[in-house]
Amino acid sequence: MKKVLTEVIPLSEKDCFYMMDRDKEAFSYPLHKHDEMELNFVENCDGARRIVGDSIEVLGRYDLVLVGSGLEHTWDQYDCQSHSIHEITIQFPFDLLGEQFLAKNQLSSLRAMFENAKRGIAFELPAIMELYGKLTHITNAQPGFYRVLSLLEILYELSLQTDYHLLASKSFANVKNTPESKRVRRVEEYIDENFKKEIRLKTLSDIAGMTPAAFSRFFRMRTGKTVSDYIIDIRLGHAARLLVDSTVNVAEICYECGFNNISNFNRIFKKKKGCSPTAFRDNYHKSKIVI
Repeated sequence: MKKVLTEVIPLSEKDCFYMMDRDKEAFSYPLHKHDEMELNFVENCDGARRIVGDSIEVLGRYDLVLVGSGLEHTWDQYDCQSHSIHEITIQFPFDLLGEQFLAKNQLSSLRAMFENAKRGIAFELPAIMELYGKLTHITNAQPGFYRVLSLLEILYELSLQTDYHLLASKSFANVKNTPESKRVRRVEEYIDENFKKEIRLKTLSDIAGMTPAAFSRFFRMRTGKTVSDYIIDIRLGHAARLLVDSTVNVAEICYECGFNNISNFNRIFKKKKGCSPTAFRDNYHKSKIVI
C-alpha cells in the first residue's frame, strides 16, 4: 500500500509558528500529514480540489481551512485554470497555548475550535472576507511578538465564526465526541461499538430511556442529524478509512461496515461523498506518494 507522506515542519521547539506566503502557478504537493496544526488560506483557486481526511471538495475563488494534528490533507490542481495562486500557510504546535491556558473561560471558543480542527474546518466566504485583511497582512506584521499576536487575533476571531463546516467524518478521523447530554453520549458509544451490526431504533431509545418517537426528536435536536443519518455517517467514515488504508475490495468493505447491500452502499456513498467508493479510492491514491 502507498502511505501518506509525513511532513517534517522546519519549526524548532523555540518557535511559535512557521509561516509561508507564496505565489505559485499550480498545486503540486502530495497528500501529507504532520504533527502541527495548519491554517491554510488560498485565493485564485477556482476549480482546485481540497482533500482533508475523507472530505473531497472542489473550491471556489477562496479557501480557508484549519487542519488538526495528524489529519491527511492536500490541495490538488484538478480543474483549476489559474496560474496566479496565492497561498498563506501557517503551521503551529497543537499545544501552542498550553493545556492550562486553553482551559480558561475566556478561551472557550478557541478550545472548541481546536477540538473541531481534529476533523478539519472549512470556513465559508463571509468568514473569509471578514478576516481577509488580517490574513493577507500577517506577513507584514512586525516579526516576533507582534506577529504572534496577529496570529492569535486571527485564530480567536475565527473561533467566533459560525460560517464554517467540518470536513472529515469523525469515524474516519477517529475523533470521539463528548456531548454534554449523557443520554446522547451513551447512544453514540453504543453506535461506535456496534456499527457493523444492525442497529434498531428501539435499542437506542431504550438506552436513552425514552420512547422511540421522543428519542428521535431529542437526538436530532442535540446532534443536528437524524438517527439513521448519524449511523450512516459513522459507517461511511469507517468505509472510507478502509478504502484508503487497505486493499480490501469494495464488497467486503460494504459488509464489514454494517451495510447489507452492495448496491445500496454504492448509492449512499456516492450521494454523501460525491463519487463511488472505487472512484474515491482512486482519487485518494492519486494524491499519495510512496515513502
